[in-house]
Amino acid sequence: MNLLYVNDRAGEYPASSWYTATKAALEPFPQLLGETSADVCIVGGGYTGLSSALHCAQKGLSVVLLEAHRVGFGASGRNGGQVGSGQRQDQVWLEKAAGREDARRLWDLAQDSKQLVRDLIADHAMEGVTFQPGVAHACWSDAEVRETHLYAEKLHRDYGYEKLEPLDREGIQRLIGSPVYKGGELDRGAGHVHPLNFALGLARAAATAGAGLHERSEVVDIRHGAKPVVRTAKGRVICDHVILAGNGYLGRLEPKVAARVMPINNFIVATEPLGDRAREVLSEPVAVADTKFVVNYWRLSEDNRLLFGGGESYGYRFPDIVKTVSKPMLEVYPQLKDTRIDYAWGGTLAITMNRMPCFARPRPNVLSASGYSGHGVALATLAGKLMAEAAASQSAGFDLMASLPQPRFPGGAALRWPLLVMAMTWYSTRDRIGF
Repeated sequence: MNLLYVNDRAGEYPASSWYTATKAALEPFPQLLGETSADVCIVGGGYTGLSSALHCAQKGLSVVLLEAHRVGFGASGRNGGQVGSGQRQDQVWLEKAAGREDARRLWDLAQDSKQLVRDLIADHAMEGVTFQPGVAHACWSDAEVRETHLYAEKLHRDYGYEKLEPLDREGIQRLIGSPVYKGGELDRGAGHVHPLNFALGLARAAATAGAGLHERSEVVDIRHGAKPVVRTAKGRVICDHVILAGNGYLGRLEPKVAARVMPINNFIVATEPLGDRAREVLSEPVAVADTKFVVNYWRLSEDNRLLFGGGESYGYRFPDIVKTVSKPMLEVYPQLKDTRIDYAWGGTLAITMNRMPCFARPRPNVLSASGYSGHGVALATLAGKLMAEAAASQSAGFDLMASLPQPRFPGGAALRWPLLVMAMTWYSTRDRIGF
């Protein structure tokens, strides 16, 4: 079964998504027909691929990007829009895994990734997208609050990061209008965006820079060699470098990546406009994520809907999304039990065993970055830039990310899914019983 099509109509954004309903206008790009050549062929039209295309074109490389559906079709156009600080793993983990010097470099890269998002939005005057500062982290237990506050002190002391505001129980309740959390913090250096419009803005910028973008052009085969050949149903690209940017939709195009990157599904609902009640949900226009293993995350839309994400699934077909997401939403906001749900959509992202993104050179002339594990708006955009630099023989940033150990999923591609389901079910049970 092909994840590219099982839950979606070919070449269409999900009609049930609020992001689709509010997307900026962008004319479709043509399907690839016949043979062409390029310095770089990019597989996938999300943040990673579009950022790669833009930055390659800006370096004077000829670029062809191939997207099976529409640019921003996958996780890049469906996620919570949060532009978080740091890497997916915290600096304590990174110091142990990579040493203090490289952990500092990884922190700096992550800081650069947030600024890159802000700069791209401003530099290309992206339609329908602004960077709204502020992401709160809400803790379910007193132990998590203590750990969060100690970590904020560490970032201030060791990394000079001063944008974290510790919150006690009263502080978090004033901010998010829910009594269920024990405290947390507010990161005013992080932020959130309209994710689909950011993807469309990247596409428009890449095309303006000279990249050739092709939609409805699913890659079916790559013939590797000194001059790789990337083939679609109706065309092919002969190139010097291949950039794999399919993330959760890459499938079996590259087995070495598939063994380390697992697709999973996540879901969001959008309520009816809340009007004056919106300030009872969030007293400031920030985004929120909590400490559940299966994270709840939310923010208000520009028209004061609650956009609430929660729940995961590990099979192919999406479940009843309204039922799946309403349960955690009403746990946080029981006062919304009679509120209408106007939109409900899902998407496929990708995770890795250690939750750090998988940067790799799986074959000669092939670069890959994927598996952002829910932390991809900024890091995927940065990954595209780093791969463009690597294609132009400036690979320091890419090599640093690729130096982190990235274990294979147990059981390989064949057994990883059932083993993951077992593990995730256990952690979801821990969430429910508060263990």
